[in-house]
Amino acid sequence: MADTNKTEKATGKKRNDERKKGNVFKSRDVVSVVSLLMGFMLVSALSGHMYTQMRELYLYIMDFAGTATELTIAQAGALAREMTTTAAVAVAPVLVVMFLIAVFANAAQTKFLLAWTLLKPKFNRMNPISGIKRLFFSLNSLVELAKSIVKIAVVFWLVYGTIRDLIFVAPDLLNTQLDEGLHFMRDEIMGMVFIVCLIFTVVAVLDFFYQRYDYEKKLRMSKQEVKDEYKQTEGDPMIKGKRREKQREISMSRMMQQIPQADVVVRNPTHFAVALKYDIDKDPAPVVLAKGQDYVALRMISIAEQHKVLMTENPSLARSLYGATEVGGYIPAAFFHAVAEVMAWVYEQQKRDIRAEERRQPN
Repeated sequence: MADTNKTEKATGKKRNDERKKGNVFKSRDVVSVVSLLMGFMLVSALSGHMYTQMRELYLYIMDFAGTATELTIAQAGALAREMTTTAAVAVAPVLVVMFLIAVFANAAQTKFLLAWTLLKPKFNRMNPISGIKRLFFSLNSLVELAKSIVKIAVVFWLVYGTIRDLIFVAPDLLNTQLDEGLHFMRDEIMGMVFIVCLIFTVVAVLDFFYQRYDYEKKLRMSKQEVKDEYKQTEGDPMIKGKRREKQREISMSRMMQQIPQADVVVRNPTHFAVALKYDIDKDPAPVVLAKGQDYVALRMISIAEQHKVLMTENPSLARSLYGATEVGGYIPAAFFHAVAEVMAWVYEQQKRDIRAEERRQPN
């Protein structure tokens, strides 16, 4: 049931987490066939070098067999060293290059991943029962078994066919020159290896697509896992909503505290309200200290009345300023003329208040 619920593709975070664990997609058959093809090409290119080495070894053995009257331990050791050295010189370049190609093919598939976590011992894998289950009762094991059977059958069939054909021509090889016989054997073996490479390439391509499908299937997530991951990375939507609401409350509180410092509140008459302040010595244009709509506008008007802040009703200007300005920012240039008239009215009211206050004071 858990697997059937995993219908969603893996997210980027899931892929990165699996990559850190060393769980990446790769096909061993691709590595094998690439190494085999490169080895085949190298053997073809170095066939002259290998032929020279093997010919010298053959002549050395024939010369030794024709001149030696008895085989001592020292002579046997020298003969073994000569055979080992010749074989190493002939085959070592191919083996080294094939090893490097195999390392590069693995690294290319994993995008040069170095996962040190894979080096840590996993004691849960030491359970023999779990190991038997993975070996005999998993789809991967069955696929690997099928591929191994196909490979063994193909190699056996090709080797058997090649040897069967060579049996009929073996007597003729005894009557040919050494060079001709070796060239003939090389051509037969290389032809067999070429066919093996072609068949293994087909198997590797099929395995590549199967391994990619199986890897993507194992990485699938359930909808609940996707939601849980989103909560972990982005935060719980309810908590984020409460946090935003708290931030709005704090911002609203700060905005309301700015209203007593305003020079004027432009309103419409209760639906919109914008509090403006203009310090001609500091500000290049009037600053919006607060703005609000409906309930917030009513609160602004109430606070302005409590602190005796001048208010003017200008429905079109209030609505336009509300939509075009931000709290703490300057008004746009398009409103300079309209706001200048309001500020002129504010200065006139302030002067009247000052003169009225002066008249009330005793001489």
